[in-house]
Amino acid sequence: MKKMLAIICVLLIIFIGTFIYKKNIDKNTIEISEVNKIQEYLSKIYMWQEVTEEALPKFNNINNAPDLWVWEVVKKDLEQFELAKEDIENKAIELFSRNFTKQFPKEGSEFIKYNEETGLYNTNGMGLDSLEDSFLIKKIKKVKNGFEVEIIEYLEDYEESIDIDGNLLDEYNVYVKNLQHEIISTIKSNEGTEKIIEKVKENQERFSTKKIILKLSEGNLYVESVE
Repeated sequence: MKKMLAIICVLLIIFIGTFIYKKNIDKNTIEISEVNKIQEYLSKIYMWQEVTEEALPKFNNINNAPDLWVWEVVKKDLEQFELAKEDIENKAIELFSRNFTKQFPKEGSEFIKYNEETGLYNTNGMGLDSLEDSFLIKKIKKVKNGFEVEIIEYLEDYEESIDIDGNLLDEYNVYVKNLQHEIISTIKSNEGTEKIIEKVKENQERFSTKKIILKLSEGNLYVESVE
């Protein structure tokens, strides 16, 4: 009887140890669905250098992020052409959480203009260059209430994709550049996005990286800081 109890105790200890080990593994494993969610959110807040100077600026708190970048992120995610001030600020909270306290300026911003006749704000378009600001997730680590994400930043130059008449060519060169505009690799357009990512991974030491802290609240991700 004592031997049976001893065996049961040993098995119980093994079971509890296995459970704790599995629990820790599950806690630190990044699921595909989490990666997809992070990718989707970062794509919403990642901008264009020619518009906001930096596609993703550094800040220690979302309320200290540059105003131009903040409101252009909001603008990119807006679906209406005309909006009330309240609509803009609500969208900002949706993107940046209830901890976001910046107020949209009454006079509007560089690309969101106030219309005195309607009392609404009109979102204006802007001309973009041939450079596509892009990022690649390098590493994801779970932290308390969120994730620490390291990204590689790079540029895709499509300058040769258009002929002198403004028509899109069937084949052309895509230049993969770092943020200093140095050409790191040249690929053919028919080689696709996977080839670009492959070249970025092969030469990642020549690209800039940033660390992003994302907080998870009520199932939603919010950027907290970028360094």
